[in-house]
Amino acid sequence: MTQNTPDSLAEIDLWRLWEAIWTDRWLAAFITGLFCLGGVSYAILAQEWFEAEVVLAPSEKKSIGGALAQFSDLARLTGLEVPGAGEQEPVAILQSRDFSKEFIEDQNLLSVILSVSGDDASKLDIRDAVQIFVSTVRSVVEDKKTGLVILRVRWKDPDTAAIWANLLVKRLNERMRERALTDSERNVSFLQREMSSTSVISLQQSLGRVLEGELQKLMLARGNEEFAFKVIDSAVPPKGPIQPKRGLIVVLSFLAGLFLAFFIIFVKTFSRVRVRRE
Repeated sequence: MTQNTPDSLAEIDLWRLWEAIWTDRWLAAFITGLFCLGGVSYAILAQEWFEAEVVLAPSEKKSIGGALAQFSDLARLTGLEVPGAGEQEPVAILQSRDFSKEFIEDQNLLSVILSVSGDDASKLDIRDAVQIFVSTVRSVVEDKKTGLVILRVRWKDPDTAAIWANLLVKRLNERMRERALTDSERNVSFLQREMSSTSVISLQQSLGRVLEGELQKLMLARGNEEFAFKVIDSAVPPKGPIQPKRGLIVVLSFLAGLFLAFFIIFVKTFSRVRVRRE
């Protein structure tokens, strides 16, 4: 028996390999075609996912900052919020699980969201729906340089994806607006009581300036529906799905089938050479 050496692999040169491929061309065609058929079938039958996005810009609130900024120490002593301290709050709320939970519950989407899990919906609850929503359906991207925020919603229906994206922004603005109204009304009442209870003129003047800033904030919240974010580009139903990428799937299936066919032919050819040498 002749011992095999690495030199035996050299006998399988390109021409010999090409002859082997040509001899087994129908096998190669069958394997490649089978993979292509599987890829095409998956591309056609796979669930389509559409993505709608909203481009947002933080609303300008410079007009309410002047008075409180000048008297920030006094504002803090009285328990008032200084503008600029919560600039990241709208983004944090938009990304929060509580906000997603409220959206799912208010829109009665529990069964709808759970339908994409692939598991038995009877064993799942709102916590699972929230996890699916924040990990699969909703995503938030913030550009630190420009300050723009992009909210993306992925869903099986393009119209639904656009509706949910726009509704999320509307709900966020309403929540931030209602919170600002509540805080400002409480602060105005507090400042008015403090002004009426003190006889120190300088303190009354300082409180008056802080009160002026709170009144400006109150008026801004009452008259501005886009309180937290201005919508630069609202969501529209996308024309085509982002998944599955059918062309890519077919190409990868073809390449995978071709690679497997060549590998099988190479192994067969190598085995023949090895048998002849033994």
